[in-house]
Amino acid sequence: MSDQRKTEPQDVQRAEQIEAGEPMQPLLTATLAATLGTACSSASPHVVTPRESHLSEHRAGSHAHGYEPAGHDIGGHLHAFTDAEAWTRVFDDPSRDAWQHPDEVLRALKLEPTMTVADVGAGTGYFSARLARAVHQGEVIATDLEPDMVRFVSERARREQLPNLRAVLATQTASGLAPSSVDRILVVHVWHHLPGRREYARDLSTALRPGGRLFVVDFSPGADRGPPASMRLAPQVILAELESAGLSASVSPIAPPGQYIVEGRLRP
Repeated sequence: MSDQRKTEPQDVQRAEQIEAGEPMQPLLTATLAATLGTACSSASPHVVTPRESHLSEHRAGSHAHGYEPAGHDIGGHLHAFTDAEAWTRVFDDPSRDAWQHPDEVLRALKLEPTMTVADVGAGTGYFSARLARAVHQGEVIATDLEPDMVRFVSERARREQLPNLRAVLATQTASGLAPSSVDRILVVHVWHHLPGRREYARDLSTALRPGGRLFVVDFSPGADRGPPASMRLAPQVILAELESAGLSASVSPIAPPGQYIVEGRLRP
């Protein structure tokens, strides 16, 4: 049984209906029923297309950098991220810069040109490409759960002439980063989706070199964009999770609109 399908005309039509402001409840109800039905029937779940996901997130005020891990179920929507060429129109939408403030995020990292930096949950490389230009004498490792995203970032590095950018396949429990291999780790809008955050924090902490830092960017609980309120994490939650991994954690004074940055440092 397949959990993905091509974008059909009815998908586009339904997405346009959503954008026009028509009620979404029938779509959510049908989607939830299809998803739950897979446990006892051969019916395939509805897989949210890039346009549907983009429009529904836009109505909620969110264009995510990070996204649901493969097979992650949010509100009955089983997201598939196997078509990177389609998703880049969402993740790399130029209008994202206006609220994401990527230059501010990079400023928080205090990068040096020779550093090795990991972009965890890189997607199509929105931050990876920027990081690669910032550490032009170093290296950027972009990790993602989806093989097609890894392929896309690898091709993007060649297309944009970024020889210091390489992509690595990760899992929900392992980052794919070697121990003591990176100076900085950036995780943007992914943390609230991780199924085992404390374990993942420990995995990432072992990848840091002496003096290394981990930065987690996520949506503020009261922000007007982002995931449902039930999925949001207060900064204090992430602080505790990074501390449990042996890191010294604090909230950065740099905060893009409606977001916060938690910084974890290796203890001496």
